[in-house]
Amino acid sequence: MIDSRDLNELHPIVQAKARLMIERCKAAGINILVTSTYRDNTCQNMLYARGRTTHGSIVTNARGGQSYHNYRLAFDVVPLINGKPLWSTANNDLAVWKRVGEIGKGCGLEWAGDWVSFREYPHFQATGGLSLVDLQAGKTPFAGKV
Repeated sequence: MIDSRDLNELHPIVQAKARLMIERCKAAGINILVTSTYRDNTCQNMLYARGRTTHGSIVTNARGGQSYHNYRLAFDVVPLINGKPLWSTANNDLAVWKRVGEIGKGCGLEWAGDWVSFREYPHFQATGGLSLVDLQAGKTPFAGKV
């Protein structure tokens, strides 16, 4: 089972966008910690089971092969405030998440904090214009752009 935090596990184009985002967040006075990059299908299925068949809250609607993490095109982060992870999105904390989201979008990333259903503030991705169906069919993201 693999749930990596290593930026080197990401597709090179996504990796470059993630590194730029981290630099820009730091320049804005926000330190962020990468909490997940590449996940294999076993790990993704385990996360999918949370809140369904195992204890805990639902954290994803994606089964193995249905997440951009499985294709090295997504990563999750958390802002650090005084060295501690800020998981809350209540009140003033939401402003920090929105700033991180804006910075990520400025780096060419899609931010799941903008999603209408199942909003995920920690999640960023760059899909190269491919859907999950495309990736499942074996299409290559960012073909010829690495």
